[in-house]
Amino acid sequence: MATNLQEAQAKQKYIIMSPRKLRRVVDTIRGKRVPEAYNMLRLMPYEAARVVLKKLIEATSNAQVKFGVEDPAQLVISRAFADEGPSYRRFKPRAQGRIYKREKPTSHLTVAVQVKETK
Repeated sequence: MATNLQEAQAKQKYIIMSPRKLRRVVDTIRGKRVPEAYNMLRLMPYEAARVVLKKLIEATSNAQVKFGVEDPAQLVISRAFADEGPSYRRFKPRAQGRIYKREKPTSHLTVAVQVKETK
């Protein structure tokens, strides 16, 4: 996959949260302008929205440093996705000496913004 030259991104790995929960949030902001996505994430009731909001702020800051973008309204979320990471395996003792296995899923999150050309 070819990346745009005017693209800045932020990644976070090993988030102890299911990728399914993150994708629900990420799918709603993909393709939106940064201020609009910021407002949407601030009002979402999901814990995943706070994680994605942090990465969006970080990607916006990276774009400001990399390209000298003054106004975040010039930026558009070009790529945003949540991949599956390794699962933590834990064991819970149960009745009569049995053990139940519990898996804690992890995720890898990537948010990329690019400068939108105004015509």
